[in-house]
Amino acid sequence: MLIEKTKLWEDNEEVILTSYILDNSEEIKLKKRPAIIICPGGGFLYTSDREAEPIAMKFAGEGYNTFVLRYGTYFNNSKLDFNNLPKEIEGNKGVKYPQPLFDLAKAILTVRENSERWSIDSEKIFLCGFSAGGYVAASLGVHWQDELLKRKFDVDNELFKPNGMILGYPVLDYALMKEVLVETNDKFLHEFWRVSNDSIFGEPEPSNEYIDKLTLTNHITEKTPPTFMWHTANDGLVSVRNTLNFANELSKTKIPYELHIFEDGWHGLALCDEVTANGDGHINPEVKVWFDMALAWLKKYSFNINKL
Repeated sequence: MLIEKTKLWEDNEEVILTSYILDNSEEIKLKKRPAIIICPGGGFLYTSDREAEPIAMKFAGEGYNTFVLRYGTYFNNSKLDFNNLPKEIEGNKGVKYPQPLFDLAKAILTVRENSERWSIDSEKIFLCGFSAGGYVAASLGVHWQDELLKRKFDVDNELFKPNGMILGYPVLDYALMKEVLVETNDKFLHEFWRVSNDSIFGEPEPSNEYIDKLTLTNHITEKTPPTFMWHTANDGLVSVRNTLNFANELSKTKIPYELHIFEDGWHGLALCDEVTANGDGHINPEVKVWFDMALAWLKKYSFNINKL
């Protein structure tokens, strides 16, 4: 396996794309592999290790060349105590939207530009995002054709197009999240979303107009790629209605999708086993099956032995 770290911007040491490229073998007919770019979560405050390399290695074990994108976040890669978030917001203001979208767009361009060297099928590049990383992935899924990206990179928009998305407990509907906060007195949730909003919006209490602009359910079109989504019904941080609302809009637009809602489980389950657990609540055999479900869905779009 070839493991490389690529700095995506000349003036930024934090935005890194790590590649996990499987060796080709004369014994294996498959020479060009599908690729998956993984966007870890972390509330836009940092990127979680639990949703990074372990996910990449799991998909690599199934024959995919994988990548982990450490997109820019509020506190970069600092270790955070989520129960004691800074009272005074002093984070990196340069990471507000659309910068995470630009980071992922740059990542998929890098993968396509290096597809020959990395033995990648450039028509089979998928995104996988968790929580806030799900927002980053879905942002490219709904905006890849936008003029904003063409102006930024001066290339054909088709180069940004993902061939599918896997979204785990994603943040997708900020209008909904504002409603959820109004309904609760949970001090932690209010504090968490105050700091997270300051990262992605550039202000802790964005206007309704700004919220609607960044709500991804409002931007689904017939160009949005096929999507696999999973969530838990009692997720205490990111309401399951994010995923339900997104699925509803996909259905209206007739975009192929697969949706799995599990009855019980913490937010941030990752692989749901000891490999990614940070507590007993992260070990969840009932939800662990999401990976096999996602893999079966993914193979419909990625592997075809007759075209190797």
